[in-house]
This record gives sequence, C-alpha cells and structure tokens, in this order.
Amino acid sequence: MTLTTQPLEAGTVRANGVDFHYFSCGTGPLALCLHGFPDSPWTYRHLLPVLANAGFRAVAPFMRGYAPTSVPPDARYDMCTIGDDFNALHTALGGDNQAVLIAHDWGALAAYAALGAQPNRWRRAVICNIPPAAVFGQVAFTYEQLKRFFYVWFFQMDCAQEILTAGNFSLLDGLWADWSPGYDATTDLERAKACLRNPANLRAALGYYRAVFNPRLFGRADHALAQAQILGRPLAMPTLYFHGLRDGCFALDRELAAQIPALMGPGSRVELLEDAGHFLLVERPEVVNPKIVDFLLER
Repeated sequence: MTLTTQPLEAGTVRANGVDFHYFSCGTGPLALCLHGFPDSPWTYRHLLPVLANAGFRAVAPFMRGYAPTSVPPDARYDMCTIGDDFNALHTALGGDNQAVLIAHDWGALAAYAALGAQPNRWRRAVICNIPPAAVFGQVAFTYEQLKRFFYVWFFQMDCAQEILTAGNFSLLDGLWADWSPGYDATTDLERAKACLRNPANLRAALGYYRAVFNPRLFGRADHALAQAQILGRPLAMPTLYFHGLRDGCFALDRELAAQIPALMGPGSRVELLEDAGHFLLVERPEVVNPKIVDFLLER
C-alpha cells in the first residue's frame, strides 16, 4: 500500500470547557482519532489521509493539557471527564450518528468512557493496545506487567516531573524503545516532547496517571466500583481491537485476546499483529490502515 502525503489542516474548537487544537483531513462523517502518552496526534499522520480518501472527515485532537490544547483550569483528568471531552468534541465538530472513534493508549481508555456513556453518538470504533477493563484487570497486577508499569507508579512521585525533563526527556526515549522495539521514533518523540515542554503541560499529562492510579484511592472498593462504572461497561457498537504482540507496554496473549469480542458489540473482532509493538499505527501503517478503513466502511 502506498501511503498518501495529502496535507493536514490545523484547527481549534472549544469543547467541555477546553480549547482543543487538532489536525484534520477530508469531508464526510466524523472520524475522531485519540492519541495517548507519550504521544501526539502526529501518530495519526498516516491514517488521517487514508480515512479522508475513504469519505470521512478525519480529526486528531491534542488531548486536554497536551500543548497546544489548553490546560483546564480545574485540572481534572479523571476518565469520566476525558470521556466527556470526546463526546463534546463530537458535537463541536458536527458529528452525527455516522461518526466513528479511533483510539490508542490513554485515548483508548477515554474511548471506553465516551462510548459507554453515549453509545448512540458512535457507529463503530477502533481501539488499539489497551483492552477492555475485564481483560486489562487480568493482566495489570501480574509480576511481569507490574514491571512494565513501573512508570505508572513512578509518576505518582513529586520528583517525577523534574526527572522526566532531564536529558531532553530521555526517559520518554526509553519508553518508546521498550514499547516498540526496533522502531525509529525520532520524529514521533520530537512531536510528543513538544506537547510536554511547558511545565503546565507536563503536569497535565502526569495528571491522567495521578487521577486514575491515585495511591490514596487505588485498590479501594469504592474507587474500583466507580472505575468499573466508567470503563467496564460492554460496548454496544461493533469495535475492531488491535494489539501488537511485541508491545512492551502492555502484554496480551491470544487466549486473553479471545475474550475481547464478547465485551463489545455484534460484529466486533480482534486483530493481533505479530511484528508490531505498542505504537502500531506508525510501525505498520501499511497493514493497519486498510484493516481500519475496511472495518469502518462495513454496514
């Protein structure tokens, strides 16, 4: 497959009290694309033009707090609020019931919240590398996964921000190298670091981890119930789930992956990529993009 170089347009829209900057391409039903950490909408540079060629208005916003999107004055980064961001963006960007949602990493968690809260907004969804809560919970506290998640617990510390910025954010270089082995992430890292250089933006990015994995709340029954009510609802719409089997961030085997379609709407399926890691949208766009488009065009 030849990757198009169709240019992207920059835009700004206000939704849920935040000024979101975004890249967009094409016209048609909304295809909203959500990035994660440590990342930016640049991850969707290969997919956006392909979606546009397929008849969508493809939009990839900078998540709340990721420059140049504004830092919310209330400093809220819980999953309910993040999910509300993307349902609000659906309205602000003129979405209708033909809109689709594509999400990766933290964007995936936000997608579970948004899709579960207001399923009628979204016709189909594509989610990458973070499985539904019922599967996530079976992996998250294993010995091997706890080692992979060292950064989650490190980000709770007051010194995390200072250490993260050291050596031109060299810790982020290490995360990308571990999560997508063998991939040259130079360009992606430059874009991701640009989102976080301002201390307020870096605090915002850490705020996601500190809200969801708050040590004062995490493990408490009431907090677990609240998270399950936001992230644990089965999805109503057909959903395509992708996972790279070389993912150094979150390990998923075939047996667990087989449980995923039952947690999603009729017609859902899983695609496992043997030769891709965490950032599969940039590692293997020639494989991932046509599968995404074919799935989204199904009726």
